[in-house]
Formats: sequence, C-alpha cells, structure tokens
Amino acid sequence: MTAEELRAQVAAFLSAHDPSEMSAVDFLRARFDVGLAWVHFPEGLGGQGAPRALQGEVEAAFAAAGAPDNNPRRILIGLGMAAPTILAFGTEEQKKRYLRPLWTGEEVWCQLFSEPGAGSDLAALATRAVRDGDDWVVTGQKVWTSSAHLAQWAILVTRTDPDVPKHQGMTYFLCDMTAPGVEVRPLRQITGEAEFNEVFLTEVRIPDSQRIGAVGEGWKVAQTTLMNERVAIGGTAMPREGGMIGLVAKTWRDRPELRTPELRDRLVQHWVEAESLRLAGERQRQQLAVGAPGPEGSAMKVAFAELNQQLSGLELELLGEEGLRYEDWTMRRPEQVDFFGRDAGYRYLRAKGNSIEGGTSEVLRNIISERVLGLPSEPRVDKDVAWKDLPR
Repeated sequence: MTAEELRAQVAAFLSAHDPSEMSAVDFLRARFDVGLAWVHFPEGLGGQGAPRALQGEVEAAFAAAGAPDNNPRRILIGLGMAAPTILAFGTEEQKKRYLRPLWTGEEVWCQLFSEPGAGSDLAALATRAVRDGDDWVVTGQKVWTSSAHLAQWAILVTRTDPDVPKHQGMTYFLCDMTAPGVEVRPLRQITGEAEFNEVFLTEVRIPDSQRIGAVGEGWKVAQTTLMNERVAIGGTAMPREGGMIGLVAKTWRDRPELRTPELRDRLVQHWVEAESLRLAGERQRQQLAVGAPGPEGSAMKVAFAELNQQLSGLELELLGEEGLRYEDWTMRRPEQVDFFGRDAGYRYLRAKGNSIEGGTSEVLRNIISERVLGLPSEPRVDKDVAWKDLPR
C-alpha cells in the first residue's frame, strides 16, 4: 500500500459519498466500513493493514475536501487507549462490536483505573470483581476519570483475586457506564471546571463477555493501555510552533512593550526545547509505524508536561498584571480540554495537571530508568506478598 493508492481511494470514496449531502455520522460510518478510518488496523475493523505512517495522508486528503472528522480530541480516550487495547486483547466479537462506534464518536469512552487509596500504584487497586455465574459483580471507587459524565463505556481494571500478589490478581473489563450501580460525581478543579470525575461502582453487574484478556491478566492488558495513553498525551503531531510555544511566541511578537532581555532568553530556550520535543515526537511516530508503543513514550510525556508548565508560567510573567486576571471561574463540565480558546490564567492552572494525568512524572521517571536505561529497579518488598496482606 502506497500513499498514492490511499489518496486515490479517498478520491473514489468522496466521489461516491458527498459529505455535504450526508450526516456526519453516516459519512464516518461509511469511511470506517471501507477501511479509511485508521488504515493500520486490520481489514474489516476500519483499516487495511497499511503502514501507520500513511494515516496522515488519509487525514490530509479528507480535510482538504472539507469532510467531517470524528472530533478526535473529544474521543481521545477511546481512540488512544481503548481501541488499541481491544485490538490487542479483545475477541473478534468485541472488536466488531466496539471499534466502529468508538471511531465514529457515537460512543464516548472513559478510563476507570486510578483509585483514592492506590495513589500512583495502579497495581494496589482495591475495586473488587466477584464472579456470579455469567456475570461479575463489581464494587469500588475510581477517581480522576476524564469524560465519565459523557461516556457510554469505560475501560476498567479490578481486583479479582486478593490471595495472590497484587500484579497477578487483576482483571480487565469493559464497563457500561449506564448500568445500574454506576454513579458519576464531578470533581471541581483549580480551573473552576470539572472535566474530571469520581466514579462509584456499587454491585455493578458486568457480563463475562465484556472481559478483556484472561482472568488474572489485567495488569498485562493495562500495560498496553498505559503505553498507548502516554503516546496519546505526549506524542501528538504538531507543526513548528504548535501548541503552547506558539501561543507564547505570538504574545511576544504582538506585544513588544512586554519584552525584557531575561524573558527573551527564556523564550528562546523554551522554543529550542519545544522544537526538540516536536522532532523527537516525529521520530517516535516513525517507530510506531513499524511496531507497538514502548516505554519510550514515558519520556515524551514527562518532557511534554514539564515544558507545558514552564511555558504557561513564562506567558503569565510576560503578561505581568494582565496575567493575573482570570476570565471565568464558573463551574462547567466541558467535553474536552481547550488550551487554545482560553486565557493565560487558565493555561497556567490547567498545565499543573499535565505532570499528574496519564501517569505522574515521578512514576514515569522510574519507568524510564528501569525499562529504557536499564538501571536497577527500586527495592519492592511487596512483590511476592498477597494483596490482602499488604498494609493499608
């Protein structure tokens, strides 16, 4: 498969499916069915088994024609985390059931991983799933759940065997967020908004047909999700001066009266860092074109978080007193995070979460040291202790 062949397919598709005469959903369904959704996925599942690197050619061709997209920022968790996990570990029936409405945006997904009592140690989670015939009964609490107030489905990790070490007793499920016993409560953030939620699960019944992977292999499945999550957060394709650096550079150019030599030095340094990160992300995407994401994505995510926080702070300093103003602290439950349509104060506050969400920077540095650099692991006294015997 070549870029020219794919562009020809897009042209033929558009000649038979005029986006101005179809609803966006019908257009996206048809695009999925002919294998022009994510082209590296298998045939019949929205793709053609083509190289991942060719996805950009397809997106560019549809964008040039003014065709609707699936609003990827709104369904990032589904696209970046649920879909690759279902593809890697799901049954054929699960792939056919979930991937199409996930990609078209008809079903929004969220991630039920973090818990109040587990901190940064996902394997210490306590949400229980107990087998009851063909169902599992799930009880527990999850936290920091983005888009839970919008989601129809969730990827969920539970504790199914407390009598074995913590990494061995976990099982992975797909949870219907509309099922009885699922309660979503907003968590208001420092920005004033509540894009995050806490989710309470009270005797929620999940059919065994919604289990992903084998019983007790939830940690293995979750690792695929987490690796893809870090790439989704820190490895997004950007043009030069894309993202936060572009916003700060624009303020610098438009407002010469705000400039000082010290701020100029910092801006130039961050510009170089942003360009280095952009090029590193491009290299990572090229590697992904021939394989699955690995622990290297953790380094991209750490660098992205630090740079975003430094740039948002620089923008606030550059604006001086203007930067102290905050446009609106109204309680809202947004559909997506928007760094670009808001003021500098919002960006400064929201960037604080970048080093927490998707894996804290401290945990990711451990992953980098152990799995990328090959350094010795930290001592883990709980490695061979049954989960039920761990101090809490």
